[in-house]
Amino acid sequence: MKKIIILSVWILVAADAFAQQDAQYTQYMYNTVNVNPAYAGTRGVLSVFGLHRTQWVGLDGAPVTNAVSISTPIEGTNLGIGLSFVNDRIGPTDENAISTDISYTVRTSETFKLSFGIKATANLFNLDVSKLNPADQGDPRFQDLNNNFTPNIGAGVYLHSDRMYVGLSVPSFFETHRYDDNSVSINKERMNAYLIGGYVFDLTPSVKFKPAFLVKAVEGAPLQADLSGNFLFNEKFTLGLAWRWDAAASAMAGFQITDGLLIGYGYDMETTKLSNYNSGSHEVFLRFELFSKYSRVTSPRFF
Repeated sequence: MKKIIILSVWILVAADAFAQQDAQYTQYMYNTVNVNPAYAGTRGVLSVFGLHRTQWVGLDGAPVTNAVSISTPIEGTNLGIGLSFVNDRIGPTDENAISTDISYTVRTSETFKLSFGIKATANLFNLDVSKLNPADQGDPRFQDLNNNFTPNIGAGVYLHSDRMYVGLSVPSFFETHRYDDNSVSINKERMNAYLIGGYVFDLTPSVKFKPAFLVKAVEGAPLQADLSGNFLFNEKFTLGLAWRWDAAASAMAGFQITDGLLIGYGYDMETTKLSNYNSGSHEVFLRFELFSKYSRVTSPRFF
């Protein structure tokens, strides 16, 4: 009976991890490198990005995500490189992922470029057994989940111009199994596939509109689709709305403080029964870019 109780609690925690899998972002259009390594260096400048997300505020054990990335093109080559760190905490689990990205870009026409990327990730998984309150704190099967290290690799392609982009990627090819007991894995990290895209329309000389989408597919879970629309006013102020299919509605805002400094905020309101148990999700990000006299642009890029 003790084992059944412990496993039941752990399955409830794992069910959330299985449904969401990779960390979730509302403002994915600014955080593309975390899902597609081919994006590294494509902005043409040294770009540093940081994001903090608090999901389902008021619900004990809800996900909290922190992500930091840096990427840059290598001058004089077609290569781009990136380094990112993601910390994802869900209930008693704490997961850290450090990734390196390498991209190679070729010009396919006067307007478009095609980038190919490879991602290598080191993942460290921890389980705080004390939060599960097991009867046997020394159960070795749970202790084995502390500092559990797994490597992974991924890849992506990214077609882009000054006005549009579309990318397809799989950040992690290998399926990760944790807590294997009699050939049954309680926690499985499955392969996630991402399709991302967007287009920038000039509505007026001072207003731009960018619809964007992100579709995520993972085996054993429903297809997840995010649709968003952002308006950019006078190259400075951004307002937008987003919809996560059968999950949440979101509002977003951003401000271009300087040519190289952008700050943004997003709020998610759940559209499921889960809204009865939380007050929504908050997400804030900061992007800093270092321009050289060669890379400075007249108008900041919208993606």
